[in-house]
Amino acid sequence: MDRAKTEEDTARILVADDDPGIREVLADMLIRAGFEVELASNGAQAIKQVEARRPDLMLLDVDMPEKDGWEVARVVKSDPVLHHLPVLFLTSLGQTKHKVKGLELGANDYITKPFEPRELLARVKGALRNVRSELEANPLSGLPGNPSIERELNRRIRSGEKFAVLYADLNNFKAFNDHFGFKRGDDILRRAAQTLLGVTRPGDFVGHIGGDDFILITAPDRAEAMCRKIVAEFRRAAPTFYDAASRKKGYIEVPDRQGRMARFPFVGIAIGVVSTESRKLESVSQIAARGAEMKKYAKVAKCSYVFDRRTA
Repeated sequence: MDRAKTEEDTARILVADDDPGIREVLADMLIRAGFEVELASNGAQAIKQVEARRPDLMLLDVDMPEKDGWEVARVVKSDPVLHHLPVLFLTSLGQTKHKVKGLELGANDYITKPFEPRELLARVKGALRNVRSELEANPLSGLPGNPSIERELNRRIRSGEKFAVLYADLNNFKAFNDHFGFKRGDDILRRAAQTLLGVTRPGDFVGHIGGDDFILITAPDRAEAMCRKIVAEFRRAAPTFYDAASRKKGYIEVPDRQGRMARFPFVGIAIGVVSTESRKLESVSQIAARGAEMKKYAKVAKCSYVFDRRTA
């Protein structure tokens, strides 16, 4: 089973700076502090390295060739998979307007050259602690947990923007987990997370509430197409997690909650959708209650997804 990193684990830091001297100094400092370090000499190279092997934190120079630090941050922070990757800007630009720009792009911190080594290390460790505390509730999927989910919902409510919330969980997951064991259960939960991430676009948000419950926040006009795609993709993937005999039958036999043997079809996804298209959403608790209600209805009615179309 995957797990969240702890303070004792070695964090991997990507340093992107076009100055070889700065790269060497930072690499030496961070390695001595116990970190694993990767180096990039320009923004385009940094993006390629992040996509190939996601680091735990990025130290970004602003003024780099090919793609500057601003552009690298935009790419990272607009990707739902990378959105929570900590980014620290490291630059000689000390003006307030540059600091504000970095923070508006989602940067976690801003360090001005020349830097004091102990301060830089303290900020790196602080950023790592903060993001780990956000994700540690759901180490299995690596997706943001409940604190991040609540902040994202509150941000969208305050902004007044239109949004839709997809609450998803897995049908027949308990029977699958009981029959095949926790290891296989963890594998299918990770596949569910990947399926949700696979339909996202920049600006969307995916979180793992816990267990087999997930959330996806997107634009209202994309919600229904995303539901269809999620359901279809997971329907294709689910049988691959079963053994050949179960795939041939199309079900497994497992004791139900009363202890009687029962037939359970393949694991599927049920989605309840709440949107600001039909009503104003004013609080996280309201959204959660409406979403849970729609998701429950989808499961009972044996529908793949259900929208809350009520206006009151």
